[in-house]
Amino acid sequence: MCGRYARSRPDDELVDLFDVSEIVGDPLPASYNIAPTQDARVVLERAPREDADGPGPGGATRQLRTLRWGLVPVWAKDVKIGNRMVNARVETITEKPSFKRAAAKRRLLVPADGYYEWEEREGRKVPHFLHAPDGVLAFAGLYELWPDPARAEDDPDRWLWTFTILTTRASDALGHIHDRTPVIVPPDMRDDWLDPTLTDLDLVRQVLDAVPEPHLETHEVSTAVNSPRNDSPDLLAPVP
Repeated sequence: MCGRYARSRPDDELVDLFDVSEIVGDPLPASYNIAPTQDARVVLERAPREDADGPGPGGATRQLRTLRWGLVPVWAKDVKIGNRMVNARVETITEKPSFKRAAAKRRLLVPADGYYEWEEREGRKVPHFLHAPDGVLAFAGLYELWPDPARAEDDPDRWLWTFTILTTRASDALGHIHDRTPVIVPPDMRDDWLDPTLTDLDLVRQVLDAVPEPHLETHEVSTAVNSPRNDSPDLLAPVP
């Protein structure tokens, strides 16, 4: 699974790295221990609104914006369902009602320096930090917009934007730490994943199946990361 990750790069760097054309909302400070239910910066593409005459003018806009981690489906009665939907198994997202709609229409990327996993070792859980040798990681994710029934229909804050991170089976190189790992989209596949005109679920599946195994480095870190209250660059330091 992916239950904690780090993101230190500021908006201006993410704009360059992900070819973003629009920044939505205020920037978030760097965080080295992002946890479920917290806000995070993500990259997505929004197509022009459609009307009776078809799509609006212009192409899709690639945005950097803030969403809450933990997907709340549009049909959900209680926003707390998002607490259980921080990850989605890539094997079933085109089938499960909770994710099928988003898989077809609402895909995103989650920029990250790396992520944490806990290894079971002699009856205790040992945290590790997994990261690329160079560059930023981009987790594949899905997002939804949930209408808050307590707010008026014309209230601009009525819509809650939430997301989930896709996971897949870990390779042998990482499987000794955890049996699941986030889907990491390489730079040359990010346009395909974000493309809002790609709505055929079979084609979405083809894109996911083509994502290569990532080459990551890992090292053991302090158990201070166990608490989401702890948030500093020191969390990334290898244990001596």
